[in-house]
Amino acid sequence: MSEIIKTEGLHYTYQDEEGKPVVALDGVDLMIERGEFVAVLGHNGSGKSTLAGHFNAIRLPSGGTVWVDHMDTRMEENLYDVRKTCAMVFQNPDNQIVATVVEEDVAFALENMGVPPEQIRRRVDDALKAVGMYEYREHAPHKLSGGQKQRIAIAGVIAMMPRCVVLDEPTAMLDPRGRREVMEVVRTLNSRFGITVVLITHHMDEAVQAGRVVVMHHGCILMQGLPREIFTRVNELKAASLDVPQTIEILHELNQEGAGLPLSALTVSECADILQQHLAS
Repeated sequence: MSEIIKTEGLHYTYQDEEGKPVVALDGVDLMIERGEFVAVLGHNGSGKSTLAGHFNAIRLPSGGTVWVDHMDTRMEENLYDVRKTCAMVFQNPDNQIVATVVEEDVAFALENMGVPPEQIRRRVDDALKAVGMYEYREHAPHKLSGGQKQRIAIAGVIAMMPRCVVLDEPTAMLDPRGRREVMEVVRTLNSRFGITVVLITHHMDEAVQAGRVVVMHHGCILMQGLPREIFTRVNELKAASLDVPQTIEILHELNQEGAGLPLSALTVSECADILQQHLAS
């Protein structure tokens, strides 16, 4: 595989309300391969959303470089192709829904791109089917649930046929059912359609579903690796003001009492197996 996103020495500085410079990203080196599913974790102010904005050229580096499919995001002539290659889904779906009918909303970006009408019809239908919302194609978006609205927003992105989708805390405003619906769609984008997924989240149960986890802290990458590797580093994560999956939290607390359990359970069934073996020993 080759990378679809690469940052090298990425710095980003902005001014606060008093005009003082604030360093949001401090020399970030990161490479994301085509077809990967990467979760980016970090406490509020860690720089994770700022990093995500650079992948879609919503933000441009104060220093260093960001390449999207080998295109330098600082070059104005690359802007259209960068955003066509790497699409964004934001936290609040209401900020992305612009039409009064679902299928018209999904078609909106395609019409602006000058896609022929016959292609628009096919791509809208395919996108709505991909997120399980085809039967709602003639409904009014404002009457849908939060999870359904977010799936419509994702359908609008899928219809553009990007090679990479960056989701900036897409489940933050949803109830548990809506979160499950959206995460099912996210997994499908990656596993079925081969779309590179970058998920910005603060939910540990979402991060464990990724192939790789990147942890941000004070504008830098604190650690990165497989979820099973990252979440065993409980004390380091807690020092960075982050939680761990509940299954690992249970095992960690038992270990504080001398249980000596492996911190490898990312699912409830794995945790149950470890506890059962411990009780039987």
